[in-house]
Amino acid sequence: MDREGFFERVYAMVEQIPRGMVATYGQIARLIGEPRRARYVGFALHANPRPGIVPCHRVVFADGSLCEGFAFGGIDVQRGLLEEEGVRFTPTGKVDLAACRWPAGI
Repeated sequence: MDREGFFERVYAMVEQIPRGMVATYGQIARLIGEPRRARYVGFALHANPRPGIVPCHRVVFADGSLCEGFAFGGIDVQRGLLEEEGVRFTPTGKVDLAACRWPAGI
């Protein structure tokens, strides 16, 4: 796998997630043609060279939970960024995927 090319494809796809919506790591992997590379999507986002341009906070786990190791300030920062965009959360603290999931590729 060409790491540089893979990471750039991840960033290009994540930049397309609209404000107020989220995608899952697996969804991004499928959209870039690498359906078995969800974990690598996470690696790419952890190394995001363009925070604020590549909205990595909009990518969550398949069950709607947030990443404890959110690279740009932790889980509370990620949740705050999503809430500012209007993303809804369930009473258990997970993103309401039924309401806020980006429909691309699903």
